[in-house]
Amino acid sequence: MIYTYYTDVGCLDNDVLFQEKLYRVSPYRQQKIALLRHRKDKNRSLGAGLLLDHGLALYGLQERSAEFEIGKWGKPSLKYHPEICFSVSHSGDYAICTIGDKPVGNDIERVKDGRLKVADRYFTTEELEWLYAAGEEERILRMFRIWTMKESFLKATGRGMSLSLKDFAIRMDEESGRARVRHSFDAKYYYMKEYQEIDGYCTAVCCQESGDIAYSMIPVELY
Repeated sequence: MIYTYYTDVGCLDNDVLFQEKLYRVSPYRQQKIALLRHRKDKNRSLGAGLLLDHGLALYGLQERSAEFEIGKWGKPSLKYHPEICFSVSHSGDYAICTIGDKPVGNDIERVKDGRLKVADRYFTTEELEWLYAAGEEERILRMFRIWTMKESFLKATGRGMSLSLKDFAIRMDEESGRARVRHSFDAKYYYMKEYQEIDGYCTAVCCQESGDIAYSMIPVELY
């Protein structure tokens, strides 16, 4: 089973709570947080680490005592538990963590204007056709829907940005409302799921093969 957790990191603006929670995460996560300049970025990174700790509790593990290793293309994994797969992401006021027994990737993005030029540069022809078939407001939403799905696919493969965004395409099925990935990266099937639990954000999870992805994201309170 693949689970995705989410949290509002706004409470971490409180210095006392931030320091209390900081000591609950691993040296690996603490170092990542220390390298960030802005408090909002630190809050998001800490929130992601705390969500991973929440997910690892399902396996009787703690994030703060876990040892991590970085793959060839930069994806972190648990050194002594390769059977546990995870992915974290954050944007705006929210962090998410997906965890399970299949290779996974996720992404969350706050929807905002001014990103269509990014789509023109990085999206495939069929993605752009679907994007520009909509009105202006819907077009912006579609752009972020495609972007989060493309990012989650890149993470699920473990290759990240070593793959070109134009080497695969998100294909929308209007009848079912579901998205599929057209790719020639490998012979595996990648299952895509979108979530709408957070207003103003697009969230997507991609799972390799036929993992059972929980229908709803699960909220977690940090305080």
